[in-house]
Order: sequence, then structure tokens, then C-alpha cells
Amino acid sequence: MAGHRPSSRKKILAAAADLARQAGPVRFSLDAVASHAGVSKGGLLYNFPTKAKLMQGLVEDYLDEFEAALDAATGPGKDESLLAAYIRLSAKDCESAQPAAAWIFAAMAEDPDFLEPIHAFRDRLLDRLRAEATDPTAMLVTFLAVEGLRNMKLFGSRILATGEREAVVASLLSTASEVSRPREMAEAYSSGSVVKSNG
Repeated sequence: MAGHRPSSRKKILAAAADLARQAGPVRFSLDAVASHAGVSKGGLLYNFPTKAKLMQGLVEDYLDEFEAALDAATGPGKDESLLAAYIRLSAKDCESAQPAAAWIFAAMAEDPDFLEPIHAFRDRLLDRLRAEATDPTAMLVTFLAVEGLRNMKLFGSRILATGEREAVVASLLSTASEVSRPREMAEAYSSGSVVKSNG
């Protein structure tokens, strides 16, 4: 029975995300989510005792999937740096009609404690970005620019035209190629197996 719970949890989260896109993440009801997921109300409450816990689950699920996508893009044999992957995946989020990051804003309205997993994710991300950076200051400026784009999308700001946003992303990717190394190269430098040339 324990093996069935992750599947049930995923079904509930998918149903909640689908309904929230239709009615707004604050307006959907637990009854509607249970019906849409094809589970009993009791089954939903077993996984998510309150609507706030369901909202938290949506945010954490998004962060887990985003971090997994970063890992897949920068794993062994990949030549994309973590910073470049973060820029590219964030730009993809910003292009979507209903970015998953919108859950963050909705969850904050339900419970400020939802910021904790977001803080933890960003702390881990920045630690990894610093480890790959050849120019830490330029990396941080690039990271903050990406955060600005994400927050503009989150709050519905439309001060940039599509072409302008694409130009900004292209510039950030160009900067990333100059100030950050792919994971394997960064690990080689860290271990001392690669010696920097003085020339």
C-alpha cells in the first residue's frame, strides 16, 4: 500500500495544478481537486490534510522538478554550466502562459512559511553557482538579472516586449559562457587535476 502513495500524491498534485490554471490557485476547493484526481476526499486529506498543505506540495513539487531539470542539464557528459541551464530553464518558465512559479505567490498568500523551501533551494543553487564561477561578481549580477525576469513574470509585469526579453536572455547566456564553468570542469579545477595556464 505504501508503494501506491507516491502515485496518488502525484495524481492529486496534477489535478490541483490543472484546476488552479482554470480557476486560480486560491479559488479551487479540496472537493473539486479530489473529484478531478479520481480519489476520495479521505484519500486527498491523507496526503494533504489542509488546502495550505496542498499548496505547499505544489510549490515543493515545482522546485523538485526544476532542480531535477537543472541536474539533468548539467550532469556527466554535459557541457552546459549550471548558470546557463538556470538562465535557459528560467526563460522557458517565463515564456509559459501560466508559469509554475505562480504557485509561489499563491502559497505565500496562504502561509509565509512556504518561503522556507524556496530559501533552501536558492541557498543550494547559489552554493553550486559559486563553485562553478570564474567571476563570482559577474555570476551574481547575472543571477539577479534572471531573478528579476522571473519576478516580473510572477507579478504580471509587462515592461519588456518579447524581443527585448529574448535579447536579455541571449546576453545573459553569453555572459554565463564567460563567467561560469560546466560542472565537470569546475570539479577538475577544484580537485587540482586541471592546472590553470599563466599564459
